[in-house]
Amino acid sequence: MAKQQKNDTMEKIVSLCKRRGFIFPSSEIYGGLISCWDYGPLGSELKRNLKNHWWNEMTIRRRDIEGLDAAILMHPKVWETSGHVELFNDPMVDCKTCKARFRADKLEESKCPNKPSKSPIEHKCDLTEVKQFNLMFKTFMGPVEDTSSVIYMRPETAQGIYVNFLNVKNSSRQKIPFGIAQIGKAFRNEITPGNFIFRTREFEQMEMQFFIHPSEDDKWFEYWR
Repeated sequence: MAKQQKNDTMEKIVSLCKRRGFIFPSSEIYGGLISCWDYGPLGSELKRNLKNHWWNEMTIRRRDIEGLDAAILMHPKVWETSGHVELFNDPMVDCKTCKARFRADKLEESKCPNKPSKSPIEHKCDLTEVKQFNLMFKTFMGPVEDTSSVIYMRPETAQGIYVNFLNVKNSSRQKIPFGIAQIGKAFRNEITPGNFIFRTREFEQMEMQFFIHPSEDDKWFEYWR
């Protein structure tokens, strides 16, 4: 009963956000696209205000944090070196009966399409062995679709900060400790997206990476905690 009440409450919130012009289902006139959302007149203004406030507090008012706007598309070596190509995975299982896919570590929270009131475990779904599913969106750059032109949509904004560390440090004449802040789009090919805008395949991040000398890690941890 508690889970049903929670679902009913979320449906009311989604409906209210649409009526008031905050958030609309993406591509709704064509049936929508699962877990993709468009921000309406009020939603886009709210989002802009939040970003402006964060940027002002994080960069404009501080002398030890610089701003960055890195490209969404990056050299695939970035994601290979960071471990994302090999390790940025979620465990996935398929149901042989209904053909639905679930995160293996979230089965108790999932719903069986044939019995929405029960999880795949409760409904005793006929599940496959666990396999790893990489969360990065893969595409091709250029006119030829082969392995040499594979590229990824970034799953986080932090890597753009890391690869530009020296560029920012040298051009801004900063010295450690200092930070780099960024606001930008990220993409994750989630196995089971949902829960309104709390788990989507396309989202925006506000991140700041602060670079310090290892000998001062405790000091700065307490400062930013």
